[in-house]
Amino acid sequence: MKIRLVQNGIITEIEDIEEAATPPVNGFYWIHAAPFDLDILQPLFGLHHLAIEDCIDEEEQRPKLQNYDDHYFMVINGITFHNHDIFLREINIFLGSSTIITVTKQEAPEFTTMLSIIREKEVNRPDAFLYYLVDQIVDLYFDVTEKIEDLLEDLEEQILMHTKKSHLDQIIGLRSEILYARKMLVPQRDLIDALHKKELPLIQPYLRKYFGDIVEDASKIVESFEAFRELIGNLREAYQAALAGRANDIMRVFTALTTIFMPLTIVTGIYGMNFDVMPELRSPYGYYIVLGCMAAIGTTMFIIFKKKDWL
Repeated sequence: MKIRLVQNGIITEIEDIEEAATPPVNGFYWIHAAPFDLDILQPLFGLHHLAIEDCIDEEEQRPKLQNYDDHYFMVINGITFHNHDIFLREINIFLGSSTIITVTKQEAPEFTTMLSIIREKEVNRPDAFLYYLVDQIVDLYFDVTEKIEDLLEDLEEQILMHTKKSHLDQIIGLRSEILYARKMLVPQRDLIDALHKKELPLIQPYLRKYFGDIVEDASKIVESFEAFRELIGNLREAYQAALAGRANDIMRVFTALTTIFMPLTIVTGIYGMNFDVMPELRSPYGYYIVLGCMAAIGTTMFIIFKKKDWL
């Protein structure tokens, strides 16, 4: 657990958690904790037991905003895209009048960025901290959407150039990842919209219009993932069409080869008959003449098929 006193962009590390229980004359306390630290924080700050249960629950919580007596509880998801997998990081936030508590189960890169933002923007209130944190979280989604776009374009080129069975696994995997992320993005947009539209005493009115800008960005991200879902469907159709086209090409080649060898089979069948009276069998050059005719027939048919692009 890390306790920081933030005063006009100046960050001071605090060792004693009891000190943070008393509101500072100027600034606010930012406490970044793990779920097991909540046993200490709950009695000191009066955190609601339902919110505590959400923080320690093993199941993934959907983004939401809950208004308790003297604090708000929010769940919002950060995002990471690595090795074609989308990872959502649950970030739990308790917002009070002079304190903001962030609870995560794993490291979140957004908090490293927040340290520089606090100094640069001279942050002095927990609601302003919340605004910049949400803004950072949403910005990372744009980076992920760009990576997914590049991946889909690359996958489409690979499918069109040379279809492999592994492409179908990639398509199915990406589809499930995108659907999972979209399921979380819609309530997350609604959460940010609530920060924009609702009258929340712990958030200054002037910040509402800034949250409105983030709502627009969150809506664009939702639209992007909607488009990704359609693109995944198109990729699957392209994969199936490529497989069908490949099968047609193979069948066309086999059919052409069968057609070429058909007259040759007829010739060999005729001269394979065991009749006593077959004048060609007495010719000293009959064998070579038949081979030459067969080669001429096969070559001619091959050239014709090649010109017609059947081979």
